[in-house]
Amino acid sequence: MSVRELVVLGTASQVPTRHRNHNGYVLLWDGQGILFDPGEGTQRQMLRAGVAAHDLHRICVTHFHGDHSLGLPGVIQRINLDRVPHPVAVHFPRSGQHFFDRLRYATAYRETVALREESVAESGNLAVDSSYALDAIKLSHPVESFGYRIAEPDGRRILPELLAEHGIAGPDVGLLQRGGVLGDVTLEDVSVVRRGQRFAFVMDTRLCDGVYALAEGCDMLVIESTFLNEDQQLASDHGHLTAGQAARVAVESGVRHLVLTHFSQRYPDPGVFEQQARDGGFEGELTIARDLLRVPLPKRTI
Repeated sequence: MSVRELVVLGTASQVPTRHRNHNGYVLLWDGQGILFDPGEGTQRQMLRAGVAAHDLHRICVTHFHGDHSLGLPGVIQRINLDRVPHPVAVHFPRSGQHFFDRLRYATAYRETVALREESVAESGNLAVDSSYALDAIKLSHPVESFGYRIAEPDGRRILPELLAEHGIAGPDVGLLQRGGVLGDVTLEDVSVVRRGQRFAFVMDTRLCDGVYALAEGCDMLVIESTFLNEDQQLASDHGHLTAGQAARVAVESGVRHLVLTHFSQRYPDPGVFEQQARDGGFEGELTIARDLLRVPLPKRTI
């Protein structure tokens, strides 16, 4: 089975701590790597986590606050230094083009890799790859911010008992799979829908429709949880979420595995975030992210 897992590089919000690096997350998906929000120190965290520049195929930046983007110069230069053999696409809010330009050319280096700038101007589809579609949805933050969602196309799983019922065996199974029909038997007659896996990445934002659109039906939701519930007004004022709000989104959206991250340095005990998420009614798989953690996507239910 292909590897699909989240590699957590950093989990701090505005200020890194002794135990938390600035943001950075890599989603490994069927041989491709998607780097989200490379904050300061991302290149070194990749080394510690065993993620190479060659593993990266896309970079997705939610917005241009430093804790989500100051690692771009080092990552881009490392991609070029290592002569990554494939093109790398970079998605970022188009309104921050001037920030991206400064970060991309922060210092002198030799460009050896085709870096494709694919800026985001509005919510919608960004790319369709062999095993997923990548969408961006606008969020609510003091600077323009987008969340990202990856969705695998639905497929079908053939059931042996239905094949036997229709008398189909041996090479005929392959013929039916490839052609969709064999005689008077269709693929739908001997299979059930295999729902494609879904992953969403939601960083700095207040509660808004975009958060729910990204989270809907996700197998894994990686979402900011900057503040605890008692600081909800502070969270709203600064364009962030609380642990309880993140949990409520996950419950109402049918999320299977909730990953909380982007913690304010004001809270020394991450266990409190877990407790508030549970108090908020979330009963599924729950991970309180920590640096260098690897989190596999949930196994399929069908």
